[in-house]
Amino acid sequence: MHRVIRDRRDIRNGFRSDPIPHEVLLRVLEAAHTAPSVGHSQPWDFVVIRSEETRRTMHELATRQRDAYAKSLPKGRAKQFKQLKVEAILETPVNIVVTADPTRGGRHTLGRHTQPQMAPYSSALAVENLWLAARAEGLGVGWVSFFDEREMVRALGLPDHLEVVAYLCVGYVDEFPEEPELMKTGWSKRRPLSWVVHEEAYGRRALPGEDPADLLQETLKGIRPLDAKALGEAWERQKRMTKPSGALGMLEIISAQLSGLSRKCPPPIPEPAAVAIFAGDHGVHAQGVTAWPQEVTAQMVANFLGGGAVCNAFASQVGAEVCVVDVGVASELPNTPGLLPRKVRPGTGDFTAGPALTREEVLRAVEVGIETARDLVAAGNKALLTGEMGIANTTVSAALISVYTDADPAEVTGRGTGINDEMHARKVDVVRRGLELHQPDPADPIGVLSAFGGLEHAAMAGLLLGGASLRTPVILDGVSAGAAALVARAIAPEVLAACIAGHRSAEPGHVAALNKLGLRPLVDLDLRLGEGTGALLALPVVQSAARAMHEVATFDSAGVTEKS
Repeated sequence: MHRVIRDRRDIRNGFRSDPIPHEVLLRVLEAAHTAPSVGHSQPWDFVVIRSEETRRTMHELATRQRDAYAKSLPKGRAKQFKQLKVEAILETPVNIVVTADPTRGGRHTLGRHTQPQMAPYSSALAVENLWLAARAEGLGVGWVSFFDEREMVRALGLPDHLEVVAYLCVGYVDEFPEEPELMKTGWSKRRPLSWVVHEEAYGRRALPGEDPADLLQETLKGIRPLDAKALGEAWERQKRMTKPSGALGMLEIISAQLSGLSRKCPPPIPEPAAVAIFAGDHGVHAQGVTAWPQEVTAQMVANFLGGGAVCNAFASQVGAEVCVVDVGVASELPNTPGLLPRKVRPGTGDFTAGPALTREEVLRAVEVGIETARDLVAAGNKALLTGEMGIANTTVSAALISVYTDADPAEVTGRGTGINDEMHARKVDVVRRGLELHQPDPADPIGVLSAFGGLEHAAMAGLLLGGASLRTPVILDGVSAGAAALVARAIAPEVLAACIAGHRSAEPGHVAALNKLGLRPLVDLDLRLGEGTGALLALPVVQSAARAMHEVATFDSAGVTEKS
C-alpha cells in the first residue's frame, strides 16, 4: 500500500491506446466506490466516457480554459507553462467524471449539518481510491482541472444539482516517472513533511518523536555560507568565457554568488521570480511625519491587487509575479484574489509613546515572511524580491538604520513621500525621541523590531531568512528593505549570502544601510517609491548574469585564441 501511494503519479504523457479490459475497470471503480464518506452518504457518481466525439468536445472546453489561464500568467510563468501538457483527453481510451451530489441523503445527513462541503470532500476520497487502484493495475491517471464546471455539466448533460469533482484521463502507460512531472519541470517543489506537521497547536511544528521546533530557529539552521567549490568553479569559468577577464563587472560577482548559493555552476537562471509586497501601518503616523493619510496604505493594496500600481507595470515588463501580503494594515481588507491575509495586528503602536510591537508579535511577523518565502519557492519561484507598502514606514526605517549604523537620525532620515522642510525636521525629531526612549540594543534584533516596528520590516527580514535557508536569491528593494536586511543580518550574519542589492534609493538612509551591509546596488536611478520597484528593475540584470554562465562559450569550445 505504501509503495502504491508513493508511486502514484498524475500522468499526462506516454499513454498507450490499448483498451482497458472491463474486469480491470470494474475493479478500479469498485475501489473508488468503497471510499469513506461523511455520514456514509456516498455522494459520488462515475460517468465513464469512451466516445471520441464527447472526448473531443471536452478537449475543446479544456483547451479554451488552458489558453485563458496562460494569458493570465506572468511572462516567467507563461514560458514554463507553455512547455507543460495539462491533459490527455484524446490520448486515453477512457475518461471518468467523478461528481458529488450535495443533496444525497437529505438535509439530515450525518456530518453535513454545519459543513455542507463534506459532499465534494467525500467524493475526493473516492478519486484517491480510484487513483491508487489504477496505479496498482498499471493504469495511469491524469486529473484535468482546466474546465468551467457549468460548461462541463451542460456538455455532458449532467443534472444541474451535481457538482463536478474530477475529470480523469485513464489508460495504460509505458512508464511511471520517478517524480511528479511538475517537479521535474521545475514548476513546483515538494514541501517537506516537517513544514506541515504541527503538535497540539498550529505553529508548533514537530514530526512524531521529535520536540516541537521553533520556525525561526529551524530556519536559521538552514542558512549556510556560499559553497566554496561552486564559487571556485564559477570564477574559473569566468576566466574561460570568451571575453576579457572582469569585462562583465558586477555581473561576474553576481553570477559567482548565484553559483555559490545554489551549489551549482552554472547556476540556475533565477526565473520565474516573485515580488512579495508586505503591507502594514504605523502608529508613529500620528506624529505628523508624512503628508499622506494612513488609509492610503489600504487603498494602495487595492491598487496592487487591481494591477494599477508602478510595481504591477514593472512586474509585467520583467515577467514577475506580484504577491501582496497583509501583515498589519490598520483597516480590514476584503478577501481578494492575490491577497494573502496574514495580519499579525492592525498597525503598530506609536514608538514615541512605547513599544511598537510585543516580542511575540515581532516573531509572528518574521514567521509570516519565512512562510511566504517557503510558499513562493515551493511554488517554483527561483528568485524572491522584497516589496513593501506602509504610510510612515520610512520613519521606522530611519530608526532601524540609526540603530544598526550608529548614524545620527539627521543623516539617515529622508523625505520619504516628498515632505517639506518643517515636516522633515519633525520626522528627524521623532526618530531621535524614539531612540532616546527605547535605548535599543543592536545585539537584540527582536527587541529592536519590538521598539520600532514595523510589521512589514519584520516580515521582510523573515523573507530574507527564509530565502537564504532555501538557498534562493533575494533581491532587495529600497530603504525599508535595507533596514530589514540590517535586522536579518543581526539575526543571522550568513543571510547576506542570498542578498543582492537591487538598487540605491534616493533616501539617505539606504546608502548608509548598503554601506553597512557591504552590498553594491545594481541600479541607481534616484528611485524612492518602494513597492519592490527597484528590485524589479534589477531582476533582468541578475537573470542575465546567470544566463551568461550558461550560454557564453569558452575559449576552448569556441576555438577563440586567448590573449598572450
